[in-house]
Amino acid sequence: MKKYLVEFIGTFFLVLTVGMTVITPGAGALAPLAIGAALMVMVYAGGHVSGGHYNPAVTLAVWLRGRCAALDVPFYMAAQILGAVVAAAGVLCFKGHTTVTPLELKIIPALIAELTGTFALCYVVLNVATAKATAGNSNYGLAIGFTVTTMAFALGGVSGGAFNPAVAVGIMRMHLVDSMHLWLYFTANLGAGAIAALVFKLVNPDDE
Repeated sequence: MKKYLVEFIGTFFLVLTVGMTVITPGAGALAPLAIGAALMVMVYAGGHVSGGHYNPAVTLAVWLRGRCAALDVPFYMAAQILGAVVAAAGVLCFKGHTTVTPLELKIIPALIAELTGTFALCYVVLNVATAKATAGNSNYGLAIGFTVTTMAFALGGVSGGAFNPAVAVGIMRMHLVDSMHLWLYFTANLGAGAIAALVFKLVNPDDE
């Protein structure tokens, strides 16, 4: 039970940071830095309990890689999405239910951007937090957080930079993206998680 609580808490603070820094008045151009930092500190805070996924795509990748029990997968994902929903409600309360204009997405570029950014995140997670060759390193949280920062700076203007189905639910609830595009994030993010697990196994065939 404590693992699921940690996943809820970490996702809550990640999505809260997204909303508070992206919705005006927010952090402006520095929002990706705050979001990456939020993920980094939450990974360090909860990684020893739950693995610090805070992302259904990461949970899928870690499960396919063989480092997450199948029984935990639906509960991790439920806790992550619930954390995002609660965080979105908090942001709307803090921001005074301000009017937000949803990002206009071009479907194909947005799909590719989400696939690319989420693949980068999941691939980094698998290599720095689950690989035998990097076991015991103290830099995994920094690497994971900076991956999100980098991808958000690079691709956020194309897709909104969710790279996480739970974050996608959160930004949809905050009206940053239209609900009709939610399928795009789930498809690209979960697909990228599966691809990252496959690539990890190809690159590290002896790491069981």
